[in-house]
This record gives sequence, C-alpha cells and structure tokens, in this order.
Amino acid sequence: METLTESTSRMVHLSCSNCGSTHSAHTKQTFSPCCQLPLAAQYDLQTPFPKEVLAKRAATMWRYRELLPVQHEENIVSLGEGFTPILALQNLARKYNLSNLLLKDEGQNPTGSFKARGLSMAISMAKELGAEGCIVPTAGNAGVAMAAYCAKAGMKAVVVMPRHTPEAFREECYWYGAEVVLVDGLINDCAAKAKELNAAGNLLDVSTLKEPYRLEGKKTMGYELAEQLNWQLPDVILYPAGGGTGLIGIWKAFKELQELGWLEEDVKLPRMVAVQAANCQPLVATYLGHQANAQQYVGKPTIANGLAVPRPIGEQMMLQVLRESGGTAVSITEEDMLHGLRELGSHEGLFVAPEGAAVWMAARQLLSTGVLAPQETILLLNTGSGQKYMSNIAGQAKA
Repeated sequence: METLTESTSRMVHLSCSNCGSTHSAHTKQTFSPCCQLPLAAQYDLQTPFPKEVLAKRAATMWRYRELLPVQHEENIVSLGEGFTPILALQNLARKYNLSNLLLKDEGQNPTGSFKARGLSMAISMAKELGAEGCIVPTAGNAGVAMAAYCAKAGMKAVVVMPRHTPEAFREECYWYGAEVVLVDGLINDCAAKAKELNAAGNLLDVSTLKEPYRLEGKKTMGYELAEQLNWQLPDVILYPAGGGTGLIGIWKAFKELQELGWLEEDVKLPRMVAVQAANCQPLVATYLGHQANAQQYVGKPTIANGLAVPRPIGEQMMLQVLRESGGTAVSITEEDMLHGLRELGSHEGLFVAPEGAAVWMAARQLLSTGVLAPQETILLLNTGSGQKYMSNIAGQAKA
C-alpha cells in the first residue's frame, strides 16, 4: 500500500465564489474579503496526473491527496473517512420498475455521517494553519464530527447546537470532550451565538462554507462516485441539501475531473437534485421564485435535523449547480420522510437518516411527474445513520 508523502497538494490559491478574485491559501481565511462570500480552493489541473496511481492507495478520501489542500502529511487528522459503498437497491427498483437505483451510504463514515469528510479536512487545515481550537454552529452531525476530529488533533472544540437536537448528538459531543452550548432556535440562531462566544477570534469558526476546506472534504464524494462507477456517472443524483456543501462539492469534483481528463469527453455530467424538508425549504422557495433569496426565510424544525438550515450561506452556489446541471429542487413532508424510512428499512435492510429517506421520496415524486425516467441511473445520497435520530422518530415505525 502506498504511503503519503509531503507536499503533494496541487492547490495554488483560493478564489472568491462570486467575483473570482484570488486569495492566499497559506493563511487562515473565512469569507472572501472582496465580496464577503465563500472561498473555494483551486488546483493545478493542467500538469499530467494519471488516475492509475489510485490503484495502490488506501480506501479513504485521502487517496485523492493531490487534489486536496493539506500540504504536509503530519497535519492530516484522519479516522479513516471516505470510500463509502455504493449499494444497488434492487428490491425497490423491482417494486417501482426502475432500471438502476443506487445509494451511496455515507452513514458508514466515522462518526456516522458525511460530515466526517468535511470536518476531517477542516480540522487538518486548522492544524496546518496553527489554530488552537475550533467552534461550530450545528444541527447535529457536524458538531459530532468536529468534536471527534478536534479530539484526535488535541484541539479545543466548542459545539453550538439547537436545544431540540436529539440527545444522541449531544451525548457524543460530550464523550469527545467538547464544550456544548445549547440554543433555543435553529442553526442560524446557533451561528449568532457562536459569533458572540468567539468575539475575540481565538477559535477558528468552521461553519458551513465560512472557511474554504469543509467543501474540499465533501467534494471527495464526487471523486469516489466516478471512481467506484468506473469513471461513468449516473444520470441524476439526489442530494439532501441543508447548508449545501456536499451538493456544491460533488459538482466541483466533477468539473475538476473533466479538467484533469479523468472523465471521457462523452461522459455526461448528472442532473443534480437538491432535496429539502417541507418544514424548512429556503432553496426550494427561491428556486421556484417565491422569494428573491433566503436571507429572511423562517423555517421550522424537522426530523431531518440536517435540513433545518433556513438561511444557507451557499444559496447562490447551490442555485448555480442546479442551473448548470439542469437539475431541480424539491421538498418532502415529515410524513413522507417516515414512509421513506420504512420502505428503505423493510425492503433494503437500510436504516438511513431522515435526510436519506427524503431523497428516496423525492425520487418517487419526480418519477411520478416524469422529471425522472424509470430507465435512468438514479443515485441517492444517504448522509447519515438513522441510529442518531431515534428520539426524533421513536414510536413511528408502526404509525
């Protein structure tokens, strides 16, 4: 098995997601100083780099290290995240006469969710850039992941989460040694509290898209999809979009793979579908023209905690992905999420997060309206394990 070597990253700078101006990748960065919007890492993708080198590498997200920002091996903070399986949902495919229904199960990551990718990367970069500790407002899974990776790195962790967050998330943060602050409200209220707590700036705020590197961890889902499907891509990907980092990151990965030449010219990029909760659907409301943007949107709690993000910072970036890919945005009710949990559990033996159930029910909805076709290859992204949501869904299995 090939081991890591120092300074393999091809990152050259950060760029503003709005105006494209460039900024240093070698100092701590938050929003772009030019537009006060998210920054994104840019790489040298012109120098030849054969994908065959991956064959000898460990099955973690760090196999793509040249296309990730960490410069030095000793700064990588890893618990073995990435390379989660793609499962064929043959029983549901038969039931609904679908040709090819797939699910990438991110619940098999360390700490039980896709947040392990982004927080492994963010904490690795925080270590590389000399941060002493980190703070994050969270709906649940991101706080758990940050607490775990900070523990591994020997860094202070402060997690700010809604008071109604399921107990399993809170308890796990305590076991990792994090300081947990509970707030009445949703994640935007937690963000305000985190800003107040960190007024002196002693901690690195690793909020969604407020630093550039969680995005780089999340994009590895896109690399893996391509590699695991033998450098082919599905026709459509359904993704549960709260803050939207994964949706943006997967699309960023596909664009980078095109530029590297790792995808053949005839490989068509998939349509991207953003799935939200009916209780909190700011992106859907903007996409459908019901509001100019989500800056004043007021959402309600949902059993899919990760979708309770009423004012996503990355809204414009998500909308751009939907436009470029020819995708769409839909919302799913709490009742339908519960139905999706039952179907995936009883037909496929998968106990997914409510967010994962939402994407399955979104696929059903779009199939019924003809937006998706039964003969297409449809890929669902399940973002976490259902185990952590038991207090949200207790007693509902037979309801």
